[in-house]
Amino acid sequence: MIALISHKRKVLLAPLVAFTLGLAACAPQQQAPPTTTPGEQGTQPPAGGQAVSLTGAGATFPAPLYQRWFAEYNKQNPNVQVSYQSVGSGAGVEQFTQQTVDFGASDVAMTDEEIAKVDRGVVLLPMTAGSIVLGYNLPDVDQSLKFSRQVYTDIFLGKIKNWNDPAIAKLNPDVKLPDTPITVVYRSDGSGTTGVFTKHMSAISPEWQQKVGEGKTVSWPTGIGAKGNEGVTAQILQTQGAIGYIEYGYAKLQNISMATIENKSGKFVEPNVESFETTLDAVTLPENLREFIADPEGENSYPIVSYSWILAYGNYPANKGEAFKSVMNWALTEGQNFAPELGYIPLPASVVEKVQAKLDTIEVK
Repeated sequence: MIALISHKRKVLLAPLVAFTLGLAACAPQQQAPPTTTPGEQGTQPPAGGQAVSLTGAGATFPAPLYQRWFAEYNKQNPNVQVSYQSVGSGAGVEQFTQQTVDFGASDVAMTDEEIAKVDRGVVLLPMTAGSIVLGYNLPDVDQSLKFSRQVYTDIFLGKIKNWNDPAIAKLNPDVKLPDTPITVVYRSDGSGTTGVFTKHMSAISPEWQQKVGEGKTVSWPTGIGAKGNEGVTAQILQTQGAIGYIEYGYAKLQNISMATIENKSGKFVEPNVESFETTLDAVTLPENLREFIADPEGENSYPIVSYSWILAYGNYPANKGEAFKSVMNWALTEGQNFAPELGYIPLPASVVEKVQAKLDTIEVK
């Protein structure tokens, strides 16, 4: 079993990538939920026992969970092999649009303009949800730092440059803050994580909206770039004084310190599965299953939560179509059990039902 790495310890990028890809092999198995078992309709493997290979590419945000799902499914259905490349949402949408993969993945749902470019049609499937946290590397600070919305905006704008800045100290009076420069770490690649984070920042700060804006790529006012959630995580771990925005699962599994941040109600909320679920419970998915949670309501809601989508085609050849729908149905039922241990939010039953109905619309020819 791969050991968790302390945030005090420097690591190289290569072992971190190996860690991410190895999650599927090392994490403990859980019992399947009672709702669906491999023998029930909708999760049957492809007929005829023929070997089928599926390839996908896209978001790094859900990559640890997807890797785990596909490995576990393959154990139950050895004739179906699913490979997933964690290349970022931007690259995932591009490869999906070019039809060089069987499915894509993105933390930002495709726009109408992007969908129009795919002649086979597009079906958007929110398969999991997670949260973006502010992870930092301060070895001598043992407790979670509190950041107001103004403080973390000013950090990423480059206006707060040192960890013992009065604005941070005022919110954390019992913490001895080091006189250490702040190093902001951001995504250098086209990223759905960046899209979600900058959409939130634009929602809470007119200054951010004017100076930086939102999107999968933006022009950052300060900091250093790294590729993927894996790269940002590695950069935080090896840079004392660093802070970056990463998916909760990466921070949790690498034991990175995470900030407690202020929500829309003015309450400081710790990043944990309970606060993420509170946010998700307050959101109703529309018919097209595209919903962006820029600044959620709710006293106990964590402020930065997002669905993550599998990008499917409107039609598939018979063998691949049957295999794909079987894998996705399994992920929506049994697969949800693996979400909490990896730092993701299990989908509410009402959401699972909607996604399964959308999955059923995919044509298998």
